[in-house]
Amino acid sequence: MLRKILFAIGLSFVVLTLHAQTFNILDYGAKNDTNILSTNAFNKAIDACNKMGGGSVIVPAGIYKSGTIYLKSNVDLHFEQGATLYASVDSKDFPGPAKTSYNSYQDLYGWCSLIFAEGASNISITGFGIIDGNGGRQRPDPKTFPKGVRDGRPRNLLFISCKNVTVDGVSLTHAGFWNQHYYDCEDVMVNNIKVFNHGSKNNDGLDIDGCRRFVLSNSIIDSDDDGIVIKSSSTGASEDITVTNCIVSSFANAIKCGTESTGGFRNINISNCVIKPSRSTSKPAFKTPRHGITGISLEMVDGGIMNGVSINNMLIQGTDCALYVRLGTRNRKHASAAPDPANGQMRNVQLSNILAYNTGNYSSSITGVPDARIENIYLSNIRIFNQGDLKPGEYISDMEKVKEFENGYPQPTVWGNLPCYGLFIRHVKDIDIINCTLKSEHPDPRPAVIAVDVDNLVVDRLQTDKANARKALIMKHVKKSKVN
Repeated sequence: MLRKILFAIGLSFVVLTLHAQTFNILDYGAKNDTNILSTNAFNKAIDACNKMGGGSVIVPAGIYKSGTIYLKSNVDLHFEQGATLYASVDSKDFPGPAKTSYNSYQDLYGWCSLIFAEGASNISITGFGIIDGNGGRQRPDPKTFPKGVRDGRPRNLLFISCKNVTVDGVSLTHAGFWNQHYYDCEDVMVNNIKVFNHGSKNNDGLDIDGCRRFVLSNSIIDSDDDGIVIKSSSTGASEDITVTNCIVSSFANAIKCGTESTGGFRNINISNCVIKPSRSTSKPAFKTPRHGITGISLEMVDGGIMNGVSINNMLIQGTDCALYVRLGTRNRKHASAAPDPANGQMRNVQLSNILAYNTGNYSSSITGVPDARIENIYLSNIRIFNQGDLKPGEYISDMEKVKEFENGYPQPTVWGNLPCYGLFIRHVKDIDIINCTLKSEHPDPRPAVIAVDVDNLVVDRLQTDKANARKALIMKHVKKSKVN
């Protein structure tokens, strides 16, 4: 018995020793010089670490240039303070897999990345170094793309079908495409990261795509395109997702579910975040307002079911539109051989304790379409202060003239300034608006709230600028309502 105990203790010591092993990239030929490519050195160190049962691959202080780095199971890629990894700008250094194990609409954009992992377990990227994608200098050569791929710009991080993933402490900047893409992963912890992603089109900050059990926390994200995006680009749902204690800036949509929604969304919890204008002084890579289009967007347009979303304790400064909730019927297939998606569904959504100020005049909106209605949505303790100061002709004057745009790209820019300044509701069943304030910083001629084609509307303690109740709330084709 004693021999078995001693053997177990010894085995545990060996395992711990193996996982404590370090592998310095300098020992495998890496050069502290961005004129020299260190791709092979990174990958040799990772291979050695993986074969020895795991441990840490150390990137010491210095500057390094690399093509695709392949992260493997049980490996921590650790960036010491003062370490900066720059992506090569030669597309031949980012071959990308021709096909992944988990196919989706994103296949069209290719799977190139600076750091890549597929099917790996117990992987991490840690430390206080910088990962710079050199995005402003990326000029991919289409001749190097795999067949069927139309874009070869690399992400900074791309993890596909990985388990037990940690990204902690690092700064990630200037990707060629999206900054980070977590795809069909589970049990992921992303914490205390800094993202500044400007210089190329499609510069999202962080994309969570068809993942399960994902926590993003305590991070600062500033992006040219969407900031934090939860997607479902294939048949797998994004579910059990928590985003908390983050500061997010975007020239587009700060925090968004969508647009891709094929597999749906379940149990999404977003809380305690600040949304504010970007610090970037550069011109946006594509035409967007410098202060951002939306603060929070929920978009179900390619089929799928959204069920169980809670957004709480949010502060939004200066976006054109504070809240944009959209159920549409674009119904784009995630793959050419896939069946046409059925209309999506959106239900059980709660938005609470939200303060938005100095917003634009688009108006927040909650809209389905006649054949796909939003169900069971609850708004409480929401304060929105738009800029106001509109003249006749600068907004849609008649609610009947607000086009459906059922099949188009979901974004409030397709409407511009709606015929109300606070909240436009259409094609919704069961909506409660409790203890909300909708006011303008300058006089606004529009009513505060318009509700069209709504079943069961409850409004309690609504505060607006309008002394006349008809200017506060206009209802049309509302089958059942209770207004206090």
